[in-house]
Amino acid sequence: MFELALNLWGSLPLVLQLGLKIAAIVLPLLLAVAYYTLAERKVIAYMHVRIGPNRVGPRGLLQPIADAVKLMFKEMIIPTNADRHLFVIAPVLALAPALGAWAVIPFTDRLILADINASLLYVLALTSMGVYGVVIAGWASNSKYAFLGAMRSAAQIVAYEIAMGFALVGVLMAAGSLNLREIVLAQSGGIHQWYFLPLFPLFLVYLISGVAETNRSPFDVAEGESEIVAGFHVDYSGMGFAVFFLAEYANMILISALTVIMFLGGWYSPLPFAPFTWIPELGWFGLKLAAVAFLFLWFRATFPRYRYDQIMRLGWKVFIPVTLVWIVVIGVARFFTPIGHWFA
Repeated sequence: MFELALNLWGSLPLVLQLGLKIAAIVLPLLLAVAYYTLAERKVIAYMHVRIGPNRVGPRGLLQPIADAVKLMFKEMIIPTNADRHLFVIAPVLALAPALGAWAVIPFTDRLILADINASLLYVLALTSMGVYGVVIAGWASNSKYAFLGAMRSAAQIVAYEIAMGFALVGVLMAAGSLNLREIVLAQSGGIHQWYFLPLFPLFLVYLISGVAETNRSPFDVAEGESEIVAGFHVDYSGMGFAVFFLAEYANMILISALTVIMFLGGWYSPLPFAPFTWIPELGWFGLKLAAVAFLFLWFRATFPRYRYDQIMRLGWKVFIPVTLVWIVVIGVARFFTPIGHWFA
């Protein structure tokens, strides 16, 4: 039976094989994004001592489906003075990089769509493309509020992108590879081998920059409701708004996955013996991803919004110097001291 399935798979055209592989990643991801929104509403509700969505389906489990259907059937209104073509393209430009980056994410040692050597570089290049969707949305709306939100968002993303890039430089110095799968393999052997211990400052910088990068609370000044309505997607409705919403949550899940791969040992269990090894590799990857993704929700329920100048100061004057100093520490420790093995 298994051989028959393999022969059938081998007989399919390459394009169809690739399409099925992509669908096997994107469809569960879209489902995860939908239920991540429900998890957010439930988690924040419990933190507020409320119940959260509990009407649609058992315990509110069909709420994301209801939201998706509602947005699909709403009219997408394009403002009279907007640039029509750019207005429609912007949400796609925001979502495409968030989905495209998953091509090189290793879920387990074998489960990876494209095992390319420069996968870290590919992820960095694609994630920095998302800012174009934001800027174009703000510009195309021809609205002061949207444009102000887009400019804030772009400046914030650029500031924190640099800090994230330097944090990843520390990881690739420790692992000696740009390949995400090899970075995880370098962390095998238990929790004491994971990079969040020797690279703890870089781990914190990456995690907090990830929150800022996705414009999430407490860094959500781009859509600060009390100041500039809803930021760059103030004029979007229907599917245009839904696609921006999808892009935001897909980016949060992507950054959670990257944090797990870079610093938390990817698919490896914390201790390499039973009962920890009873959970399959994909299970460990999912559990760690869920734990990091939960932090995004926790931060939103806990911290008040930062002022814009505080956000910029944190990015430029705190995070970038910290990452630079720690990169020097890693370099000196690895090559000039007897404790170099801690950083490798």
